Amino acid sequence: VRLVESGGGLVQAGGSLRLSCAASGSIYRINTMAWYRQAPGKQRELVATISTGRGTNYADSVKGRFTISRDNGENTMYLQMNSLKPEDTAVYYCNAVLRVDVRDLSEYHFWGQGTQVTVSS
Repeated sequence: VRLVESGGGLVQAGGSLRLSCAASGSIYRINTMAWYRQAPGKQRELVATISTGRGTNYADSVKGRFTISRDNGENTMYLQMNSLKPEDTAVYYCNAVLRVDVRDLSEYHFWGQGTQVTVSS
């Protein structure tokens, strides 16, 4: 299984970016998907989660500015980031909890390689 993020870059404060995360490989079903971020010198933190039924949760710091969504048919997740602030600067990581086979009830966690988001003031 492989998760690949894209869409990061450099943007001015107040601008927008849209991140994508595409999952591929031996996947039976993707359950929860999430975006995390890690700024220099800080611990990785949860940004937003989305369930199979598209229920969502957000960190307080991004509520009202970021929107998480997914396309179950394409095994793809998105993060629309608006009104970006310099403190949003970080490497953003995609995370997926999934099953790899109909006969295997175990859930496995996978991570993407990360995509850099830099917001200039």
